[in-house]
Amino acid sequence: MSEKFDPVVAEWKSFASSENYSLVEKCLKLSQILEYPELDISKYIEKLNEIGNSLKFSIKKNDNPTYKISILNEHLFENCGFIGDKDDYYNPKNNFLNEVIEKKSGIPITLAIIYSEIAKYIGLDLRIVGFPSHIVVKYGEEMILDPFNGGKLLSIDDLNDILFQKYGEEVKFSPEYLNEIMPEKILIRMTRNLKNSYVQSYAYDMAMRCINMTLALEPISSEEIRDKGILQERLLNHDQALTSLNQYLEINPNADDVDFVLDLIKSIREKINQR
Repeated sequence: MSEKFDPVVAEWKSFASSENYSLVEKCLKLSQILEYPELDISKYIEKLNEIGNSLKFSIKKNDNPTYKISILNEHLFENCGFIGDKDDYYNPKNNFLNEVIEKKSGIPITLAIIYSEIAKYIGLDLRIVGFPSHIVVKYGEEMILDPFNGGKLLSIDDLNDILFQKYGEEVKFSPEYLNEIMPEKILIRMTRNLKNSYVQSYAYDMAMRCINMTLALEPISSEEIRDKGILQERLLNHDQALTSLNQYLEINPNADDVDFVLDLIKSIREKINQR
């Protein structure tokens, strides 16, 4: 039984894959699709323009990047009041750029998007870095900055601390963790964050939409295919769940959770036989 065509996912794939839209526009489109159908994307683009232009007109002519970063930090975090949301970190609203712009607090990924966007107004080319569990930005290869913590300059020891807090001794720092992350991967990271939030609140239909939005950009993502099968089972779509879970095993036959997936497949087949 084939899945029903979802025009929303098709719209997302077309928009997110297009070179005609900026990362900011794509993030706002994500918000519009999932939670804010009446959202005016241009309104939030203008809000960022206002922040960027006020920075541009206030800064002195100086090409020193350290000076520019210092003024960027002062403007965004002190004058405008943006801050990392440490009190309600896992609130799904922290993944919606319009919400972050309104409430001026967010998580590393959304703050990094805003931070790097505003930096463009003063000629700073900051690149978003897909560091494990904590998005940061970099200037060149020598300066790693943390928008979640006020644009703090990070050392290798700081980065190791982030890894230790999340993974313990299992993960050690590697230079490849400081590679730039492309816009499509940023969007995938956001849809995965939202999938997890929706699953935790038992909003399985919304979680499924996020999975399909991720797979629209990364079709052979074994993690998403597995999670899709798990959700299909919870939504009682047993035939589709078997298809997804078997596809997961074909892609990743040596996965750490093979026993769990095989047990789930067995359970689903028993339910099908009881129809």
